[in-house]
Amino acid sequence: MKPLLVVPLILALAACTTPPKPSGFLTSYEGLTPRKNTLRAKLSERQDAEALKAVKTVRIEPTRIHPSAQADWLSEEERALLLREADAQLCFELSERYDIAKEGQGDARVRAAVTQVEGTGRVASAASAAAGFFIPGPLGLRAPGSLGALAAEAEMLTPDGRQLAAITWARAATAVGTDDPSLSRIGDALQFLEPFADDAAKAMSPPKTKSRKIPDPDPCAEYGPRFRAAGWATGKVTGLYVPEVNSAKPPEEPPKEAPPQK
Repeated sequence: MKPLLVVPLILALAACTTPPKPSGFLTSYEGLTPRKNTLRAKLSERQDAEALKAVKTVRIEPTRIHPSAQADWLSEEERALLLREADAQLCFELSERYDIAKEGQGDARVRAAVTQVEGTGRVASAASAAAGFFIPGPLGLRAPGSLGALAAEAEMLTPDGRQLAAITWARAATAVGTDDPSLSRIGDALQFLEPFADDAAKAMSPPKTKSRKIPDPDPCAEYGPRFRAAGWATGKVTGLYVPEVNSAKPPEEPPKEAPPQK
């Protein structure tokens, strides 16, 4: 496929992603406006730019899966993996703009929910990865049956519940593009959490806010490294997105109490 023909095709495929209906998760949907000049995702957002200037520290609440997602098909392991990665990516992105506060603290709190998940087809993904070895190039080719999707919503609230910013977001994998196929049913959804968190953090930051140096120690260290070298290397070798080496580190289990001595 000639490069000049690929770009229009990508644009056409990206346009097929339609914004999901409001799930009811956000405290308010008033004032949400579609963001212009977006290529891959469909999103609407609002922000109180002046009020956001006063926010210095934020507390991130655990992400949840909203009932509107109809995600009963997810296993407990898949659900935990998806939510953990959402929390990690929100922490990574917001910590480049704000100090991350502990529970019960902060100038504002951020809450998010997955509102739609469409599974990635394993068999078609494997075929796509295999084809990648024979059709090299900067843009991957995906079999239609392999394409998953994700939709999510997030908002920033003051301690008394006033909405400072909000975003609704949706993205679907495309047959031509940079989304890696995966043997995991949530492979695409996991990959999309990083761009979702990036867009959410932008919506929750005053205009022209620049990313800052990551604090030391890293406030998001519990999720593992921000750059996952093993995942990058695995993708280069296999052509697949592998959650085990690309996702956030699972939470540490509390130490077990020693049995009482007799």
